[in-house]
Amino acid sequence: MTPPIRIAVAGALGRMGLAVAEAVEAAPDLVLASRFDRPDAVDPRLADRASVLQAADVVVDFSTPAASVALAAEAAARGGPALVIGSTGFSAGEIDALAEAALRVPIVRAGNFSLGVNMLMGLVERAAASLSPGDFDIEILEAHHRRKIDAPSGTALMLGAAAARGRGVELEAVSVRARDGISGVRPEGAVGFAVVRGGGVIGEHSVIFAGGALAAARWVVARDPGAYEMQDVLGFRG
Repeated sequence: MTPPIRIAVAGALGRMGLAVAEAVEAAPDLVLASRFDRPDAVDPRLADRASVLQAADVVVDFSTPAASVALAAEAAARGGPALVIGSTGFSAGEIDALAEAALRVPIVRAGNFSLGVNMLMGLVERAAASLSPGDFDIEILEAHHRRKIDAPSGTALMLGAAAARGRGVELEAVSVRARDGISGVRPEGAVGFAVVRGGGVIGEHSVIFAGGALAAARWVVARDPGAYEMQDVLGFRG
C-alpha cells in the first residue's frame, strides 16, 4: 500500500490555512504532518518551520508573499519538500525569487486553485481572442472581505492575464488599475480592474466584455444569406 502524502500547512491560522488543514484531515490519501504560522503566533498545534520542512512531503502555503519567498528559499536550500503556494500580491522580484527556488524544488503557484475559476480563465482567453479590442472593452470586477491586504486579487489578475493572452499582449502593457477624476477616454484594448473591499465577502469575480452590435455588423456584411446568432459571430460554431 502506498503511504499517505505528508502535508504541512503554512499560514495555518488564516482562513485558507484552516480550511486546507480540515480538507487534508478528511482525505484518506493524505496526512496532516504539521502546521506553522508567524513566528510570534501562539497555538499548541504549531511547530517551527525547520521541523515542519523535515516532516512534510509537500507544504501548502497560504501566507504572505514575503513568508512564501522565505519558505521557498529554505526548501530549495535543503532540496525539499515540494511547495503549493496560494499567497497573492507578489512583486516582480519576489516572483523571480520563487522561480529561482523552483530550479531546486517543484513549486505550484496559483492565485486561485478552484477548478471552476481555472475553467473560467480558459473561457476568458478564448473570448478575448474572438472579440476584437475595437469592438469589445474588457473590465474585471472583484470583491473581497475587509481583511484582504492585496488588490486586485490574485484571481482577478489571473483573469486579466488570460484576457491579455487571448489578445496576444502582456497584461502589464494594457492594465488599468485605477480611475479617479478626469481620467480621459478609455484606451482601446485596455483591461480595466475595479475592486471592492468590505464585510465578509469570500470572493466574487466578474469579467465583462462590453460591446456587441457593431461586431455583429462587421461580421455579417460578408456572410452568405442565412440565420445567424452571436455564437456564430464569436466563432464558437464551425
